[in-house]
Amino acid sequence: MRFVIQRVIGAEVKVNQKIIGKIDKGLLVFVGICGSDTEEIADKMLKKLIGLRIFEDENGKTNLDLKTVNGNLLMISQFTLYADCKKGNRPSFIRAGSPEMADALYRYIIEKGKEAFPDIQQGEFGADMKISLINDGPFTILLDSDQIC
Repeated sequence: MRFVIQRVIGAEVKVNQKIIGKIDKGLLVFVGICGSDTEEIADKMLKKLIGLRIFEDENGKTNLDLKTVNGNLLMISQFTLYADCKKGNRPSFIRAGSPEMADALYRYIIEKGKEAFPDIQQGEFGADMKISLINDGPFTILLDSDQIC
């Protein structure tokens, strides 16, 4: 599982020109799910995400987590995080989870995330989404379950 985490001062996701998710200050998280991912891995990734201290304190140090700053969370499914570009110029997505499996795990992640952030915002699995954001910093982190689980 991979999370691309961007600290933002605002982000929104549209489907068919309609806003379906929008946040102010917080984290925009792109979620990539591979075929071997499980709910156990998702739980560990969420715990790490929620605990990340990547917001500045009064001294300008990245020392505060999302809850402490009353931040928001927008999570977007993105299978392209498992693009394999080793051969040729056309990426392969063979490592990405099947649509059925990835959708179920993405829904699990959203529901578990709501335990910490009841107003979690989300994209629409499998849809053509248009995402706008204002990156704060910029501050972008890649969490890969191969490195933390």
